Amino acid sequence: MPQDQRLLPASSRTVFFVSDGTGITAETFGHSVLTQFDLRFRQIRLPFIDTCDKAYDAVRKINEIGAEDGAKPIVFSTLVKAELSEVIQRANAMHMDLIQTFVAPLEQELGVKSTHTIGRSHNVVDSEEYKNRIEAINFSLAHDDGQSNMNLSSADVILVGVSRSGKTPTSLYLAMQYGVKAANYPLIPDDFERGKLPSALYAYKSKIFGLSIEPQRLSEIRNERRAGSKYASLENCRYEVNEAEAMMRREGIRWLSSTTKSIEEISTTILQEIKPNRSVY
Repeated sequence: MPQDQRLLPASSRTVFFVSDGTGITAETFGHSVLTQFDLRFRQIRLPFIDTCDKAYDAVRKINEIGAEDGAKPIVFSTLVKAELSEVIQRANAMHMDLIQTFVAPLEQELGVKSTHTIGRSHNVVDSEEYKNRIEAINFSLAHDDGQSNMNLSSADVILVGVSRSGKTPTSLYLAMQYGVKAANYPLIPDDFERGKLPSALYAYKSKIFGLSIEPQRLSEIRNERRAGSKYASLENCRYEVNEAEAMMRREGIRWLSSTTKSIEEISTTILQEIKPNRSVY
């Protein structure tokens, strides 16, 4: 057998995400479905399939991979134009056509024909929603890790917690996905010695949400950055987490542990609890 021949384990399958746009929608939906199966999947995104020539090229690639694998690939597609979808359907694969599955029933229910416009879901560069997301991202970057106390009144949420408990990625996810202005502050030994939150935060206590984490996991994360340091030691992590949780309970701050939760789960909980004064999208 040639050395570059690729053989997947018997329990694996190749999955394609085919789109006339970025492929993010197909991939997001596909991931949600695939996580329901305890199998391994090789995942390939084929974006910007917006002409018949590109569609035929995609079919060739899908068929080639299927022949190499010895198993039909699975295809999740979000192709708006019917002629492109028809070409992709010619591939020897199991097809999940997200647009055609939902658009036709909606057309019938609403009594209106869809526009069949390629890339419409991402054509928001000049929209108010897009500008809000960019503004929120800039705000979150400027207010990361307690860098600035300016304009905290504009924050939708202020995350607090010990260093490396997930505040920064959560802040950026809230900004990018929902246009939520999220600041975040680390709780440090000085705060624990005083037994109080950073003074700048008290005026905005209703906006505060806390993140905690199991000490063992925190120590592992910190050791990836500063191995063998006091900062990363399990003893220090236990101290900081215990003090932070005690402070949040004392101050009546809503909080959750990020240890076993995804960024998506954390963000959804925060949105439910804080209910920022803006529509999310």
